[in-house]
Amino acid sequence: MSQRQLEIRELTPEAFAPFGEIVRPVRTGGQAAPAGDHAMSEDDAKLVLDGGVPRLWIMQLPHVGLKFSHIARHRRVTQCLGSLQGQEWFISVAPPCDPDDRARPRLDDIVAFRIPPNVIIKLHVGTWHAGPHVADPGALFVNLEHADTNEIDNQGVDLGVECRYRIPQ
Repeated sequence: MSQRQLEIRELTPEAFAPFGEIVRPVRTGGQAAPAGDHAMSEDDAKLVLDGGVPRLWIMQLPHVGLKFSHIARHRRVTQCLGSLQGQEWFISVAPPCDPDDRARPRLDDIVAFRIPPNVIIKLHVGTWHAGPHVADPGALFVNLEHADTNEIDNQGVDLGVECRYRIPQ
């Protein structure tokens, strides 16, 4: 199988905007804080969870390495992912396209991001993604999606090439 090296991009709101949103910690005064301290803001992730039963769960991932040859998308729901162990991780994404279109993403459209500790990402509906990937032996991830996402809303394709993360030293 041929190989393709993916340069790691810096995770910024502008760079990630075509694929999703970044959820970063927001300082609050805690439970006793004034009501406005917990108010929603324009910076909050825009979730799409209607049309199914939301599922918040913890994925226990084995070490799968920093490579992939398969990519998938969910056409009915946003998906939120974040490390629960304070470690950096990697994800590769391609922009969403028409949810009724059975086309596959173009290899040139797949980009990779390093996700820093204590950050959650929200993928737009239909965003193609491979990951999460970690360099560690395994990891725990929080995952918010529909309860049946992987059974009825998981369109995956084989890329025909092995994509590898090029991690700068």
